[in-house]
Amino acid sequence: MTDLTDIAYLPATEALRRFRDRSLSPVELMTAVIARAEAVEPKVNALAERTFDEALAAAREAEARYGGKGEAPRALEGLAVATKEEQPIAGRSITDGSLAFRDEISDQTHPVIERVQEAGGIVHARTTTPEFSCAGYTQSRLWGITRNPWNPEFTPGGSSGGAGAALAAGETTLATGSDIGGSIRIPASYTGTVGYKPPYGRVPAMAPFNLDTYCHDGPMARTVGDCALLQNVIAGPHPSDAVSLRPKFVLPERFEGVKGLRVALSVTLGDWPVDPEVEANTRAVAEALRAAGAVVEEVEVPIMRADVMRASMIHFGSIFGPYIASVAAEHGDLLTPYALDFARRGTEAVREPGSLLQGLETEAAIQAKLGALLDRYDVLLCPTTAIPALKADDDYLSTKVVINGVELDSYLESAMTTVFNIASRCPVLSVPSGFASTGVPTGVQVVGRTYDDATVFRAAAAIEAVRPWNSVPAL
Repeated sequence: MTDLTDIAYLPATEALRRFRDRSLSPVELMTAVIARAEAVEPKVNALAERTFDEALAAAREAEARYGGKGEAPRALEGLAVATKEEQPIAGRSITDGSLAFRDEISDQTHPVIERVQEAGGIVHARTTTPEFSCAGYTQSRLWGITRNPWNPEFTPGGSSGGAGAALAAGETTLATGSDIGGSIRIPASYTGTVGYKPPYGRVPAMAPFNLDTYCHDGPMARTVGDCALLQNVIAGPHPSDAVSLRPKFVLPERFEGVKGLRVALSVTLGDWPVDPEVEANTRAVAEALRAAGAVVEEVEVPIMRADVMRASMIHFGSIFGPYIASVAAEHGDLLTPYALDFARRGTEAVREPGSLLQGLETEAAIQAKLGALLDRYDVLLCPTTAIPALKADDDYLSTKVVINGVELDSYLESAMTTVFNIASRCPVLSVPSGFASTGVPTGVQVVGRTYDDATVFRAAAAIEAVRPWNSVPAL
């Protein structure tokens, strides 16, 4: 790697330490990140918008702060932060990845972006998503196809796929994402990065989807420590979000070891078919935790994917699907086939009378089973996705995903994430577990008891310590 590439991949926590001791300047970091982005974007296509000149100017202001001029440096002072385009910034475009909104300009800024900027983070780029963030891959008619830096034949996942790809490719130091069915964790798994779905209400969101319990905004990074750093900045109550929790919960800077921690291991949850390489890497993580002193026991989790899919499609059909359908009614010829298909599936799921109540009953049963398990264990360990990655060029409307001879009804079933949007008060971190033979990473989810953020980070930090991930894709 070149010196610039080395700098571009510095952990945020290390960059901040070097800013403070003056061995690195925010300008040097931003220059390296921009150089990396310009070199790899033709292959990766992770950035929906670039504001590099403004970012360099902000980096010079941050450099002055570290030099003792003006106010003291803030929590993210001088760090490059790529934000998901779905999260609006006042005065900037807000397309949601759709040609229907290509000329829309936002008049408000998302609370997460507010807090990043107030903490001195520099938004140098905004990242790509699928249209309306409704797919597990990242491609759109507006931005084209975003590819996985580890193997461009594959997608970085979705819907925060641009964020995951940008982190893996060294195009940013930190990133923001959002997660309604796995949209932070799927890209984290596919790209070998760290993604956190905070428990519902921990991080403020925007109306009306802040009232949707499936919806979570959260941090993405290349290390567990960096993810905790960004989470501490964006968490806490906000006056515009009535369900944002108070008081603010702050993660510790360091996490104790896992000796004695009770870990439930489930490779398949209930009945998910899982790719052999994903299973092998998941079991390797479990063995590493056991070697670090955790008590790891394999368990049966009686949660069926058909129930999860049925409940989630009723949920989406009641809230998210109608939104897409309303846009389709006016701009249907501009929308992608997968967005129209998602709206159709949601509409069909809520067609029968009483479907919403049936969905809630199924959700309650799922949460009860998970709650009973986590009453006996500190965390649950399971794969993030059942396959290493989906292909980048396919929208999976006609292609079927087959795992161990089992044909899935929908490619969305290959993600083992949505169950924890149903159990939305459970914190979940996705961290790397290894690599598949295709060269793409795989990931595991660390699932905690309701609102027990710290234990999830504690377990994830231990995984990182015993199975470090520090390689760089050969772009």
